[in-house]
Amino acid sequence: MIVNLDVTLRDGGYRNNFDFPLDYALHHARESVAAGMEWVEIGYRNGSFKPKPGIGRTGVGADDYIRAVAEVVSPDRLCMILHPKNITEDDLPRMYDAGVRLIRFCLPSGAPEHGLALLSQAGGLGFTTTVNITRVSQLDRRRLVELAALSGDAGADVVYLADSNGSMLPREVTQLVTLVRSVTDAAIGLHAHNNLGLALANAIAAVDAGATWIDSSILGMGKGPGNLVTEQWLAYLGRRADTDAYDLGRILLLAHRMESQIAEATPSLPLPDLVLGHFDLSVEERAKLPVDRIGDAFSAARELTAAGAR
Repeated sequence: MIVNLDVTLRDGGYRNNFDFPLDYALHHARESVAAGMEWVEIGYRNGSFKPKPGIGRTGVGADDYIRAVAEVVSPDRLCMILHPKNITEDDLPRMYDAGVRLIRFCLPSGAPEHGLALLSQAGGLGFTTTVNITRVSQLDRRRLVELAALSGDAGADVVYLADSNGSMLPREVTQLVTLVRSVTDAAIGLHAHNNLGLALANAIAAVDAGATWIDSSILGMGKGPGNLVTEQWLAYLGRRADTDAYDLGRILLLAHRMESQIAEATPSLPLPDLVLGHFDLSVEERAKLPVDRIGDAFSAARELTAAGAR
């Protein structure tokens, strides 16, 4: 069984400073779940990795926002994500009381101890938990194995491989899923970005290799060129399994409404983001590229990559 998680209200927030109108956020969560998505991720708790001025409701993830969503969607479908450095132990019980039941930890690869301690606390409170190991394309495989094993030992229900740079190829996804499955009993998930247009192919490869949790977003709305497109993914699943477990028509109506009401949701593949994916560079490196001159940006990205390899 594949567990599908809608990340639009969170990852899509990178395009509109997380400023989704409340009425749209409520409609989105309700329709996503009604269409069969097992979980809907409604935002960050206390901000993304770096502070952003004037960040909107799906980036703050306040208690009153959670409660508002929990009035239209069962808590058993509500998910939030966080960076351990942004929260205290008090945040976890407050999130649970407000209605969240799935909590995802972006685990720092260099110093995971605080995040793993919070993960154990979350499991004790009754949360389903995932660890999201970010930028796996740049992570030493021995360290990836260590983090996956530590996460499983700390009680993670799911270990997610996040292709944050959107640079991975299907064969690489297959290798990493197989590797991580060998060291943990936790389920394996994939969070795919679409810099090279391979998010769908990578999701297929992940599932074929044994992953059972897949992130996607409506219209692919997400950081940079975005994520795996929910509409395409559900259409594929329907063809693959000849099943109507998901209401694709309802998802398409949601996509149409989002496209009509959220200007930043329009699908796009900015050329600088394709360059980042090609060279396996993070979105933070974008600021070092002369993005208004794509030829120069390509050359600058090549130089960054060469410098990092030295």
